[in-house]
Amino acid sequence: MHTTLVGVSPAIAKIREIIELIALDTALNVIITGETGVGKEVVARALYEKSPRNKKEFVKVNCAAIPDTLLESELFGVEQGAYTGANKKRKGKFELADGGVLFLDEIGDMSFHLQAKLLHVLQSGEYNRLGSESNIKSNTWVISATNNNLNEKIRAKEFRKDLYYRLNMVQIYIRPLRERPTDIPELIKHYTKIYQEKYTNRKINELDTETFNRLCHYSWPGNVRQLISLLQRILLIGCDAATLNEILSEKDTRTDMVSDPAMPIDGHIIKEIIDIVSISTDDMTTISLKKIKQDTANIVEKEIISRVLGVTNWNRTHASKILKISYKTLLTKIDNLNISRPN
Repeated sequence: MHTTLVGVSPAIAKIREIIELIALDTALNVIITGETGVGKEVVARALYEKSPRNKKEFVKVNCAAIPDTLLESELFGVEQGAYTGANKKRKGKFELADGGVLFLDEIGDMSFHLQAKLLHVLQSGEYNRLGSESNIKSNTWVISATNNNLNEKIRAKEFRKDLYYRLNMVQIYIRPLRERPTDIPELIKHYTKIYQEKYTNRKINELDTETFNRLCHYSWPGNVRQLISLLQRILLIGCDAATLNEILSEKDTRTDMVSDPAMPIDGHIIKEIIDIVSISTDDMTTISLKKIKQDTANIVEKEIISRVLGVTNWNRTHASKILKISYKTLLTKIDNLNISRPN
């Protein structure tokens, strides 16, 4: 796992500043947010390496990958005989990370039941293994990450508000790669060098100027993870121009982002605008340029908001980020402009 935080954008520079500020105070739980593939674990490991806990363990738990029935024992451990098949005592991740860092990835997918148990540990500093009543002191720095909007989950009663406040003492948001294009060349150079050093026993393809430029100007819907994966393919097995063009031209089917929110307006919307401003001489006494301007703006605004909501599958949190307005403002506009979700 590469832990270098690569980039020259202001967004990455800000994250570096935050890491330097909070890494020394490991009493503050940190939550890292951002789309899938932006590098949340890289930031978590950077916090760990800058902290005085870096001599102890960094333990990762993917809350989405482990079934709920097993996650509790995975986190807190098991006493021998706690249940059928528990043939020996087993330490949990909290115990393994004692003095170090416990990284809870995809925390938004943790069940409500386990959220309550995690909250208890964070509040009391104690937990017990399954099948045991003896308390174990917890000296673990908890860093969590999610690509979910936890505020939406709280409203849907899928995530505990009190746990959110405990986890979210400090929040680090990682912008998607398409919003920090100056980082793309740096990432390509960085990972090209890594693969050249790693695979010294085999031929590594050269990255020609045309391919480099194509990669630099792509929107990367899968973020850094997608870039690394494609770059590794190009360097190790090659990728001709036609194949690369096909890969970079594939329609993005994700519903949690929009690679280009500046979508063109179709002819029907133009016609509606023309209808507004097509005024006959009979209307000369009632013309209001201010009203025409407002009506025109409303039509365009309604069209754009409707399209962004459609592309994001009506995920209003993502839509508000794309439109660069607050969640509350978006809800108000949906209501005022009579925007309804298609059946």
